[in-house]
Amino acid sequence: MRLVDRAKKRQRILKAAVRVFARHGFYVSRVSQIAQAAGVADGTIYLYFRNKDDILISIFEDRIDALCDLVEKETAKLDDPARRLRRVVDLQLGTVRKHRDLAEVVSINLRQSNRFLKQYAAPKFNRYLDLIAGIVADGQRRGVFRSDVSPRVFACAMFGALDGLTLTWVIGKSAPERLARAAEGAATILIEGIRKRPAPAPRRERKGGRT
Repeated sequence: MRLVDRAKKRQRILKAAVRVFARHGFYVSRVSQIAQAAGVADGTIYLYFRNKDDILISIFEDRIDALCDLVEKETAKLDDPARRLRRVVDLQLGTVRKHRDLAEVVSINLRQSNRFLKQYAAPKFNRYLDLIAGIVADGQRRGVFRSDVSPRVFACAMFGALDGLTLTWVIGKSAPERLARAAEGAATILIEGIRKRPAPAPRRERKGGRT
């Protein structure tokens, strides 16, 4: 089988898995259901994935890979670190708004995988955190962000906050516009929380020694 055909079939299986997991939940879903939704034989699934957990983790990794590529491309167009962070928020939650089924699988079903929780090394997830941390570090060098903030800790906090908003949105079955408003508020809280403020002017001493 040609590599192009193999890649297309892999994507077809993953898209089918997203629909099946979103409809039935990870635990209840069976590989045979995914195969049927993808229009392939049951055995074909195992040519691409070891098991159901492997399919779920691959969905997450593909999503993170695509998001990283998009973040790198879009933030390269901006110079101001604060605007770049705001763009990251827009991109992460924008992807969620467009693909509710995928958001449900990543935010809810992924937490049901014992393999993901106990064994996943997360190299692709670390790439995403590194991109955020890199923007923060650049902002610190340029005097935009406070120097006492750990870029890596901020990256984890930012992802966690946005993941929490996604989970709340999915569970509440809210309209996409509500998540868009939440994204705006979250971006402001996160960015303004690390923005470097001008040092306060020294207090002038009044006559008589009082201030």
